Amino acid sequence: MTKNDIVSKISEETGIIKEDVYAVVQKTLDHITAALEKGDNIEFRDFGVFEVCVRKARIGRNPSKPTETFQIPERKVVKFKAGKKMREKVVNS
Repeated sequence: MTKNDIVSKISEETGIIKEDVYAVVQKTLDHITAALEKGDNIEFRDFGVFEVCVRKARIGRNPSKPTETFQIPERKVVKFKAGKKMREKVVNS
Protein backbone atom coordinates (compact mmCIF):
# COMPACT_ATOMS: atom_id res chain seq x y z
CA MET A 1 0.00 0.00 0.00
CA THR A 2 1.35 3.43 -0.92
CA LYS A 3 0.76 6.89 0.47
CA ASN A 4 -1.57 7.60 -2.48
CA ASP A 5 -3.59 4.47 -1.67
CA ILE A 6 -4.02 5.66 1.92
CA VAL A 7 -4.99 9.16 0.75
CA SER A 8 -7.57 7.71 -1.68
CA LYS A 9 -9.14 5.47 0.98
CA ILE A 10 -9.38 8.27 3.54
CA SER A 11 -10.80 10.61 0.91
CA GLU A 12 -13.46 8.08 -0.10
CA GLU A 13 -14.42 7.27 3.50
CA THR A 14 -14.60 10.88 4.72
CA GLY A 15 -15.64 12.83 1.62
CA ILE A 16 -12.68 15.20 2.04
CA ILE A 17 -10.92 16.08 -1.20
CA LYS A 18 -7.70 14.20 -1.90
CA GLU A 19 -5.51 17.33 -1.92
CA ASP A 20 -6.52 18.16 1.68
CA VAL A 21 -6.07 14.57 2.85
CA TYR A 22 -2.68 14.41 1.14
CA ALA A 23 -1.58 17.62 2.88
CA VAL A 24 -2.56 16.25 6.30
CA VAL A 25 -0.90 12.87 5.70
CA GLN A 26 2.28 14.54 4.43
CA LYS A 27 2.42 16.96 7.39
CA THR A 28 1.95 14.02 9.78
CA LEU A 29 4.84 12.15 8.19
CA ASP A 30 6.99 15.30 8.20
CA HIS A 31 6.41 15.79 11.94
CA ILE A 32 7.17 12.13 12.67
CA THR A 33 10.41 12.41 10.70
CA ALA A 34 11.39 15.64 12.45
CA ALA A 35 10.78 14.14 15.89
CA LEU A 36 12.83 11.03 15.05
CA GLU A 37 15.58 13.26 13.66
CA LYS A 38 15.76 15.00 17.07
CA GLY A 39 15.96 11.59 18.77
CA ASP A 40 12.42 11.58 20.18
CA ASN A 41 10.24 8.48 20.27
CA ILE A 42 6.84 8.52 18.55
CA GLU A 43 4.09 6.52 20.25
CA PHE A 44 0.67 5.80 18.80
CA ARG A 45 -1.40 3.97 21.40
CA ASP A 46 -2.47 0.50 20.24
CA PHE A 47 -0.62 1.01 16.93
CA GLY A 48 3.05 1.04 17.84
CA VAL A 49 6.19 2.95 18.75
CA PHE A 50 8.88 4.38 16.49
CA GLU A 51 12.25 4.92 18.15
CA VAL A 52 15.78 5.75 17.11
CA CYS A 53 18.39 3.19 18.17
CA VAL A 54 22.15 3.23 17.69
CA ARG A 55 23.81 0.19 16.15
CA LYS A 56 27.30 -0.39 17.47
CA ALA A 57 30.31 -0.32 15.21
CA ARG A 58 31.33 -3.81 14.12
CA ILE A 59 33.64 -5.72 11.85
CA GLY A 60 32.26 -6.90 8.50
CA ARG A 61 33.52 -9.47 6.06
CA ASN A 62 33.37 -9.66 2.28
CA PRO A 63 31.43 -12.88 1.47
CA SER A 64 33.44 -13.50 -1.68
CA LYS A 65 36.76 -12.95 0.15
CA PRO A 66 36.17 -14.01 3.78
CA THR A 67 39.71 -13.15 4.79
CA GLU A 68 39.09 -9.46 4.07
CA THR A 69 37.54 -7.54 6.95
CA PHE A 70 36.46 -3.93 7.23
CA GLN A 71 35.03 -1.68 9.91
CA ILE A 72 31.30 -0.91 9.77
CA PRO A 73 30.75 2.39 11.61
CA GLU A 74 28.19 3.06 14.32
CA ARG A 75 24.90 4.35 12.91
CA LYS A 76 21.39 5.30 13.87
CA VAL A 77 18.43 3.20 12.76
CA VAL A 78 14.67 3.60 13.18
CA LYS A 79 13.02 0.73 15.01
CA PHE A 80 9.26 0.03 15.07
CA LYS A 81 7.55 -2.06 17.71
CA ALA A 82 3.93 -2.95 17.01
CA GLY A 83 1.33 -2.13 19.66
CA LYS A 84 -0.80 -4.78 21.35
CA LYS A 85 -3.98 -4.29 19.27
CA MET A 86 -2.07 -4.16 15.97
CA ARG A 87 -0.10 -7.26 16.86
CA GLU A 88 -3.30 -9.14 17.77
CA LYS A 89 -5.03 -8.15 14.53
CA VAL A 90 -2.07 -9.08 12.33
CA VAL A 91 -1.37 -12.38 14.09
CA ASN A 92 -5.04 -13.44 14.19
CA SER A 93 -5.83 -12.55 10.57
